[in-house]
Amino acid sequence: MNIDTSLAMLSRSYAPPVAKIETEDDVKLKEQTDKFEAFFIKQVLDIALKNENTLFPKDPGDKIYQSMYNDTMSESFSGSFGFSELLFNYLKEQR
Repeated sequence: MNIDTSLAMLSRSYAPPVAKIETEDDVKLKEQTDKFEAFFIKQVLDIALKNENTLFPKDPGDKIYQSMYNDTMSESFSGSFGFSELLFNYLKEQR
């Protein structure tokens, strides 16, 4: 049995056109779209990383530390998931 993977390989190699950052407004727009992506990722992390059944007892600062951890992770991930690039390209075309 032969499996045709040509369509899968075609979609894998396809990359949407990347809008170039040319002006100062583009730089500001890219910063904002990266911040939006970071916010989106933080919301996902807040839901995914709920520690309701932990091995360790709860501390008064657990929620603060978890929130700070999710903030740091979302900021470091922003710009790499593609939401920011997609939004940036769309908004740049709308101008």
